[in-house]
Amino acid sequence: MKGSSHKSGQLNVFGNDLELCCLKPVTGAYRDGFCNTGNNDIGTHTVCAIVTDEFLLFSKKRGNDLTRDIPIYNFKGLKAGDKWCLCALRWVEAYNNGCAPKLLLESTNIRTLDFVSLEKLLEYQV
Repeated sequence: MKGSSHKSGQLNVFGNDLELCCLKPVTGAYRDGFCNTGNNDIGTHTVCAIVTDEFLLFSKKRGNDLTRDIPIYNFKGLKAGDKWCLCALRWVEAYNNGCAPKLLLESTNIRTLDFVSLEKLLEYQV
């Protein structure tokens, strides 16, 4: 199903089929481009965000440098404007600190609603 715009079996925050977040760079806990989740997704990578320099600096200060090149994982590092499946709690933390990035809600997993209200997510919808 790689390359498809929908991932069957997972829903977005609107209760519809989860849409693709990004293939360049390839994102998601399972590196399939979707913000799908499961029992082995430690961190619940369900929020499809368009990262900003402000958010990337915030994440780095919290101990997760998403800009760093990590060749062993075939990860080139993120730059502002990249789409990425963020951990739900990291997005909430950024929201609470005034630096949450904008979201693609059609590509944000319904499990995100376990951590934050739809109303808050809608404030950041692209």
